[in-house]
Amino acid sequence: MRDVLDVTKALADGSRLRVLMALGGGELCVCQIVELLQLAPSTVSKHMSILRQARLVESRKDGRWMYYRLPDQDAPRAIGEAIAWVQRHLAQSPQTQRDAKKLQEILAMDPEKLCKRQNGS
Repeated sequence: MRDVLDVTKALADGSRLRVLMALGGGELCVCQIVELLQLAPSTVSKHMSILRQARLVESRKDGRWMYYRLPDQDAPRAIGEAIAWVQRHLAQSPQTQRDAKKLQEILAMDPEKLCKRQNGS
């Protein structure tokens, strides 16, 4: 039951749903997610922690940078089904369409410069 509660909690927030949709296109640096959501890095970190706890995302650290992606095929079936459900129902939403456009602009930016700018470096 704990796993179901973690997943439903994670899916009960618009920003976290937006992240899941954005990650459907592939791995993103946390700085790219911050830029997409236009939220404080600490707020994005909290959202990502909730998604990670629910096993809806996986993470890896590369030097100073943290990257997130959707889980691979080895994820529990319920996790894959939850992500597929979200993607199926939100694929055509206006917010998802706006985010996809914005994400194209973000992906064209140098991620290192983006992260440094957000960190005030």
